[in-house]
Amino acid sequence: MKDKIVIITGASSGIGKALTELYVEKGSKVVMAARNLEKMNEIIKNLKVDNDRILAVQTDVSKEINCKNLISKTIDKFGRIDILINNAGISMRALFEDLDIKVIQQVMDINFWGTVYCTKYALPYLLESKGSVVGVSSVAGYKGLPGRTGYSASKFAMHGFLEVVRIENLKKGLHVLIACPGFTSSNIRFTALGKDGSLQGETPLDESKLMTSEEVSQHIYKAVIKRKRSIVLTTLGKSTVLLNKFFPAFMDKMVFNHFVKEPDSPLKSNN
Repeated sequence: MKDKIVIITGASSGIGKALTELYVEKGSKVVMAARNLEKMNEIIKNLKVDNDRILAVQTDVSKEINCKNLISKTIDKFGRIDILINNAGISMRALFEDLDIKVIQQVMDINFWGTVYCTKYALPYLLESKGSVVGVSSVAGYKGLPGRTGYSASKFAMHGFLEVVRIENLKKGLHVLIACPGFTSSNIRFTALGKDGSLQGETPLDESKLMTSEEVSQHIYKAVIKRKRSIVLTTLGKSTVLLNKFFPAFMDKMVFNHFVKEPDSPLKSNN
């Protein structure tokens, strides 16, 4: 990965921050993309990396013009792109019947359209370098999770989109990885949207028992090197994906029973 040009969206926190730190450590040249420029600059300062090896571009991936600008700034500075990691994402937590439809639109704009926009503008350069497109997804892209209609829909859509990109470019040397970390200790649940679009501000899970962002970044890093098609992390994640292939109705009940036990589960008020 030395001197490879890597774009990471959602780079100001969580998995994106951990990936930034790891790729810098491995000698890559990194382009950080996130809405919070101040946080990215703070990360760069702490990394003590030369300015000719890192670039922060303020980017709202839900806006096409921002994504186009991200790719343009990358090419202006580094002249090529080897890896695009579509990591920017947002979650939500509410029953569909209680949900303001704008919440699903917002989640889709960031998780799905952000991936589409960035991949579209980076693709010519990735084909030139025979590089990698990575979608940081979730088990929610394999199995619908109750209380997460918008989140699951966005991840299912991401999977379908990236699978087609892979097949269309099968003979062109493009690598496409769909990475599903499982529940990870990051700020995605704290910033999850409630039924009216307001921030949840708390997590329903015990973050101390979850896989860390640093562990996830190591798995993604190795999967890119090995040019894997997909990775599913955690025992719970792997078993959910596997069992759902053969016993989908059984898994519906298992998933329901798992999520109804969450603190303040939206399922409790409805059943």
